[in-house]
Amino acid sequence: MRNFLLTAALACLAACASGPNVRADQDPTADFSRYRSYGFVDQSGTDRAGYSTLVTTHFKNAIRREMDARGFVYTEENPDLLVNFFTSMQERSDTRSTQGIFLGTQYYRNRFGAYTAWPLYSRDVETTNYQVGTASVDVVDAARKQLIWEGVAEGRITSEARENPGAAISSAVGDIFGKFPVKPRAP
Repeated sequence: MRNFLLTAALACLAACASGPNVRADQDPTADFSRYRSYGFVDQSGTDRAGYSTLVTTHFKNAIRREMDARGFVYTEENPDLLVNFFTSMQERSDTRSTQGIFLGTQYYRNRFGAYTAWPLYSRDVETTNYQVGTASVDVVDAARKQLIWEGVAEGRITSEARENPGAAISSAVGDIFGKFPVKPRAP
């Protein structure tokens, strides 16, 4: 169940109508032009109990596509960069109040003793509960064991994203790497 919830959290990122909220931070002293290769950490943030999850596979495929497009070469032996990724999910609620005119009228007695009609105003309060998923990608200088870049995407989970988590994760990773300091090479 937890893996399903994590998958759903990631899937939301790409399926939002307005898109996920994406932000990034980097080490200002990092020189990205000197890095040539990348690999993944031994146990990613989405692995569980010593095994690799389907979410991990979706992430690795999407990250490989993005890193390869930027000219980095994947290697398992002594890469310049190590990549890790994480997900989380939170329950949130949104409360909205609306004012409207009630169709009926209320009669009241004014100071002259006459009764007149007065419209009734109503105030409706609507509460919506929903889930927000967060995905983050860390890029680490392997030699220094120092985080040099982090990208984070956060968005609302939709049913469409739950049904197709692989595509949703791929899209979210693409959005995150849109903030990466090295741009994709021309084909």
